[in-house]
Amino acid sequence: MKEVFDYIDSNYQRYLDELKEFLRIPSISTLPEHSKDMQRAAEFVAEKLKQAGMNKVEIFQTEGHPLVYAEWLGAPGKPTVLVYGHYDVQPVDPIDLWETPPFEPTIKGDNIFARGATDDKGQMYVHIKSVEAYFKAFGSLPLNVKFIIEGEEEIGSSNLISFLKNNVELLKADAVLISDTSLWDVGVPTITYGLRGLTYMEVEVIGPNRDLHSGTYGGAVPNPINILAEIIAKLKDKDGRITITGFYKDVLKLTKEERENFKALKFSEKEFAKSIGIKKSVGEKGYSFLERIWGRPTLDCNGIVGGFTGQGAKTVIPSKASAKISMRLVPNQDPIKIKKLFTKYIKQIAPDYVKVNVTSIHGGYPVLAPLDHKATKAASRAMSKAFGKKTIFMREGGSIPIVVDFANRLKACPVLMGLGLDSENLHSPNEHFNLNHFKLGIKSSVYFLDEFSNV
Repeated sequence: MKEVFDYIDSNYQRYLDELKEFLRIPSISTLPEHSKDMQRAAEFVAEKLKQAGMNKVEIFQTEGHPLVYAEWLGAPGKPTVLVYGHYDVQPVDPIDLWETPPFEPTIKGDNIFARGATDDKGQMYVHIKSVEAYFKAFGSLPLNVKFIIEGEEEIGSSNLISFLKNNVELLKADAVLISDTSLWDVGVPTITYGLRGLTYMEVEVIGPNRDLHSGTYGGAVPNPINILAEIIAKLKDKDGRITITGFYKDVLKLTKEERENFKALKFSEKEFAKSIGIKKSVGEKGYSFLERIWGRPTLDCNGIVGGFTGQGAKTVIPSKASAKISMRLVPNQDPIKIKKLFTKYIKQIAPDYVKVNVTSIHGGYPVLAPLDHKATKAASRAMSKAFGKKTIFMREGGSIPIVVDFANRLKACPVLMGLGLDSENLHSPNEHFNLNHFKLGIKSSVYFLDEFSNV
């Protein structure tokens, strides 16, 4: 590997400059005003894949944002790996909490700060650069490689899911390599083998046909904000359990071995609480912190809108109020089934003197990857070699909706080679990415190409 790593070391500053250029593109998938930026980001990825040495690169337009596909199939008889990532990013609000401009990458110490730095531009880009380094050192790759890079991961991947259904043969692979998860700790190589699924809903309560003066009407007409708050409060009991009828029916319980493994990680709830400015963690009674975020389902209100929210005072009873509510799901839970249970339950607990609309926004299935698969073992060896430490295995509380589709439709093992850190403010102001992990990620990817080619 010396030739490859010499190339990486001598070209590292260029790699970093390219990453900065990538991060300057405000590719916010959920905001229509950034549609041109989404196209620009896709074109950037396609161009870098061509420069890396992929001999077929194509941008597929969809009903939403473009998909970037690339392949090099010059290793007959060898395995095929599909590299997945996304170039879209979250909105930057609240902008006033950013210490540096979100789309002007800024390096402070070992970290690069920008929206998308860790989720997922920085992590995804390591694989393009590893392929480039391998090509430059040896003129070819040791196995067959495909890329599929999308622009809608942050909004549910609906167009990639449709594309996958219609292009199974094009995307066919033995393993899907993904870097969009986290390391357990700084410098600790980590493979994530489980992801929670998601059901994301919106509840709207409608009362009077217009906003009303709270002095003239207050106390005599239903207030949608008050009613919405009461509905949300009824979704959990005092022990942190979700009260939706049938919600836990299909939950796959954690095994004794998993619970022991989580305990062996010696996670400090006290230190974690201090790091995010809370007095203590909370959640479902009878489970540890890691068990709650990795192996148990959740329900959280992610936003509430209603009435007057500007500066100063305006005394109104609003005509309507709405809330966005997400439920993270664990293996064996079906997001479609949970959507139906949620909708039914909301209708049951809502008073009949207001109108209540329940809308599904998006969702995804949970997934567990096999720990004994050759690709998983190859990734473990690869990360251990790059980081110089034993690779650990963990679950992840977040969701990547497309992973289960890859596993089911392609019959390919998902390999979640995370390189970020949970402390890197993904989805929050001041998002950043550790540049040591950026470089180690490139080397891990190189080692994976080599290790998986020999299985």
